[in-house]
Amino acid sequence: MYLLYLSIGLLVGVLVGFMGVGGGVILIPAMVYILRMDQHMAQGTSLFMQLPPLGLGALLMYRKKGQVDLKEGVICALGILAGGYFGSKMAIGISSRDLREMFGLFMIVAAVLLWHKPKPRESRGRQNEFTRAASLNPRGG
Repeated sequence: MYLLYLSIGLLVGVLVGFMGVGGGVILIPAMVYILRMDQHMAQGTSLFMQLPPLGLGALLMYRKKGQVDLKEGVICALGILAGGYFGSKMAIGISSRDLREMFGLFMIVAAVLLWHKPKPRESRGRQNEFTRAASLNPRGG
């Protein structure tokens, strides 16, 4: 059973680094359907599992490539801290079945929004070593 837990964690870690998705998008369905956890237990366990390592390895790589906005990230993290507290207070009072359905609906809405994603905003003057080198060599090589 430990190998199954480790495998799920490894898969989630790879997807966090590769796709930038929050681990809960993969962890929660895996814990509910593979490990047969109750929705509340899966959500609580997912939060516990992600607290220390949440994307730290991926963050370090993205930061190394100049792809992290620390100011906006910190401000958003403060909102996540408060929102997580109040959201969990609301979730505890909802039945597991209803919570699982709400989670599924959220994933559908997120998929639709990502499918029709707007163009990314322009860079705010930041250049990393790759974009700087590309601007110096217009042939790209």
